[in-house]
Amino acid sequence: MTLEERSHRELAKSWPFETHRDFEKRMRDIASQWFKRKGYETEKRGYILAKYDDWHRNIISQEVIDYIKSERYKRTNNRKGFPLHKYIHHGLSSQAMLFNLIGPLIRTGNQDLSPLRVALNKHRIRWPEGRLTAEFEVEDRSIFREMSQQPTSIDLVIENEGKEEDKKNGLYIEFKFVEHEFGGCSVFKNGDCDGRNPAGNLHNCYLHHIGRTYWNLLDKYGFLKGPIANNATCFLATYYQFFREVLFALERNGMFILLVDKRNPTFCCGKNGERGLFPFLKGFVPNQHKDKVNMVSMQELVTTIKDSGRHSWITEYEQKYGIE
Repeated sequence: MTLEERSHRELAKSWPFETHRDFEKRMRDIASQWFKRKGYETEKRGYILAKYDDWHRNIISQEVIDYIKSERYKRTNNRKGFPLHKYIHHGLSSQAMLFNLIGPLIRTGNQDLSPLRVALNKHRIRWPEGRLTAEFEVEDRSIFREMSQQPTSIDLVIENEGKEEDKKNGLYIEFKFVEHEFGGCSVFKNGDCDGRNPAGNLHNCYLHHIGRTYWNLLDKYGFLKGPIANNATCFLATYYQFFREVLFALERNGMFILLVDKRNPTFCCGKNGERGLFPFLKGFVPNQHKDKVNMVSMQELVTTIKDSGRHSWITEYEQKYGIE
């Protein structure tokens, strides 16, 4: 080993932030150990259940399992939206984690969203008024005119159950567990776009050409008065999901909340949370909308659920996901 190679390795070890690869490996090990303790059959990798049909073994509460089955049946037969997430047999599924964390608050016995309200209040996030509904994987094709294929979907929406014109301050929550990005634009990923910023000529954007309104809404809410319009490259190419979901919330008079596992260094890290995709991308949100874009850690919500003293299942949740 040369002196230069040794120096590079030593410098890599001194990097002050955990890498995503190390974080994900840790989560894989935790998922594998939980499945093993339960005696569940898994794939060779250990952190994925052996069969897709075993997905219910990745869900802690029976009432949440019953809810998922009911929703899948309803959405399939009524053709109302896409069925709830397919891959929740995966031990690192963010959707399964969200079902396990939020599902019991809204589907077991009487609705009890107060632990979530307490966690959000610590970030000065306004709670919706009136009688509330909570629904997983919410779609609205009309916002972006996504009339073909699967439209933008929000992991969890909490809002007033009244008429559409009366709904304000709804909470539009996206959950991230081990993901290492916000989803990018498929047109760019498929090689059908060079990633050039179309802000000066929107007809250069295929999605705008077929009638999607992403750029119209970016303009409506002031995003194109800053660096998003002036940069040489298209921000949607890489950060498509983030801006779509923020615009979705704004267009429905609500607030976008990113709920994350704070152990994941991708979205926020550093002593003061100064690094990561969330603080970076929030910097491009116009000042008048910044208070409607927030991030809360899953661990904060776990704490408020425990402190409520009303949810004994949270102990199993902590064991399942290795939360100290």
